[in-house]
Amino acid sequence: MKIVDKIKRDTGNSCDIIYKKIIINNKEINLIFSEVLSSGDYINEYIIEALVDLKIAKVDFSLMNIKNYLTSNNIVEIYTYKEMLDYLFKGFCILLTNDCILGIEAKNDIDRSIPTSDVEVSILGPKDSFNEKFNDNIALIRKRLRTNELFIESLNIGTLSKTKVGICYMNNIVEENLVQDVKKKLDSVNIDGIIDSSYLRKYLSNSLIFPTINVTERPDICSQALLEGKVVIIVDNSPLALVLPTFFIDFFHTPDDYYEKNTNITFIRLLRLIAFFIAVFLPGIYISLTTHNIDMIPSSLLYNLINQRLSVPFPSFVECILLLLAFEILRETDLRIPSKLGSSISILGGLILGEAAVTAGIVSPIMIIVVAISSISGLIFSNISIIYLVRFLRLVTVFLGTFLGFFGIFLSFLLIIIKLGSLESLGYPYTYPFAPLYKKELSDSIIKYNTNPKYRNLLLAKKNKIRGR
Repeated sequence: MKIVDKIKRDTGNSCDIIYKKIIINNKEINLIFSEVLSSGDYINEYIIEALVDLKIAKVDFSLMNIKNYLTSNNIVEIYTYKEMLDYLFKGFCILLTNDCILGIEAKNDIDRSIPTSDVEVSILGPKDSFNEKFNDNIALIRKRLRTNELFIESLNIGTLSKTKVGICYMNNIVEENLVQDVKKKLDSVNIDGIIDSSYLRKYLSNSLIFPTINVTERPDICSQALLEGKVVIIVDNSPLALVLPTFFIDFFHTPDDYYEKNTNITFIRLLRLIAFFIAVFLPGIYISLTTHNIDMIPSSLLYNLINQRLSVPFPSFVECILLLLAFEILRETDLRIPSKLGSSISILGGLILGEAAVTAGIVSPIMIIVVAISSISGLIFSNISIIYLVRFLRLVTVFLGTFLGFFGIFLSFLLIIIKLGSLESLGYPYTYPFAPLYKKELSDSIIKYNTNPKYRNLLLAKKNKIRGR
């Protein structure tokens, strides 16, 4: 057939594309499939054997009889050449005759089973997490929300990859404008390929510094977000889902917050908030005190600091930058090196480098303590986006504290508040529920005192309240 020759030519006669020719009742049938994307056993047992049975029965080889003899649960009629190629590279087996073209689903299982969560570790909650298979990820959400109100729409993004992207939302909860905004932004994506869900973040977010989209590997977080009226985006071949809109306070929450007592959760959330301020402001405050505002330091402590810095040839600013750089290198090394070696090497490297630097008089012990406390406080968050945010804001406060002293620290705090107040996540205030103030939702912000396990009372549907109208 000419069409077979055209496929061979257009695919560069790729070695993974298999072509089988079968003659049944004097009619030529061509089976075309990818041996890496399709299951050869399934094609042999359920497609070729069914066609042989058709030959033995000497049944008229019509479209209706082919469908009746084939036991696949997904058989589609194909009308265009482009559509045929699309199904071929989705793992379908193409059945080609002079009269019709059929796509028969015969996908090969090349994905992981349901794994446990590696990044967002659960202490009391469920342990399952997403994998790279689109249907598995949808199933993990479906089994938690067994309702017809869970709507899932799909589209293909990427001119070359044609990646399947799913838009999930609760139809009876979500605001219609939110769904339309998400669809509009996704429809405007013009890219060759989507390899991971993170590729879509820059098209859905309007902030370069503050994360306005939550990325999660846990289906319980997504299910909770759907009940809050948010939209969840699932991307094929990606174990990470996108949750939007996302507010700044959401990064101080974890799934285990809803599986523990309110008093414990309130303490932990306050601890995260304190850790955030320590991680961002502590190095800058120390530099401003030792550089510009020495009179604010008690005399006994000042003498101690002076004695520690007598042998250090660098100013506090250079000393701090060197230590922050060393710590970030150690952290990146810990992330990239094999897990069995990572922690031991980073701990050993930190101890040896720190002790050697103090002994050599390059840095002072107090600066090591300040940078270590600040860096460790930033690691209290598991979300990588908020960790990067803390790293950036820490550098800003260090620079402003170096040149402007305590006024620079105050200025950096003011700039952060102004930036937070000006941000929106898909049209919703990033500082919700504090600005505009929504009193009911303060019970699940920092201090958790709402004993009734309701999910934000469908707040996103109440657009007038959220947008302060």
